[in-house]
Amino acid sequence: MSAVEPDRKDETWDAFRELVNMKPADLEKWLETDESRSAGQHGDGGESTGHASGRRIAGILRAGRKDLSDDDYEHMRKVVGYIRRHLAQRPSGDVHDTRWRHSLMNWGHDPLGDGS
Repeated sequence: MSAVEPDRKDETWDAFRELVNMKPADLEKWLETDESRSAGQHGDGGESTGHASGRRIAGILRAGRKDLSDDDYEHMRKVVGYIRRHLAQRPSGDVHDTRWRHSLMNWGHDPLGDGS
């Protein structure tokens, strides 16, 4: 895989830090819940894609920016895209205890954590 251009890294970093609004410890605690494990798509009956991504996101959040690899930046771009698409599909009404919110939280974004 070719190196990610510095300008693209800055853009990705900024979008990731804006959209991922959960702290690593809060995300890791969330990932331990039954609600987290049941949200998202389970391809083979095992861990969902979002749940696995959440573990990786927590690691990225804990890493220093200079320690991130091109592969980390590619994952961050995937996270940004997922969160943006999913936010556009917000259901009406109270979303506090919905699979929609739980799925977003697996990807590091709590839609209720930013005052919405």
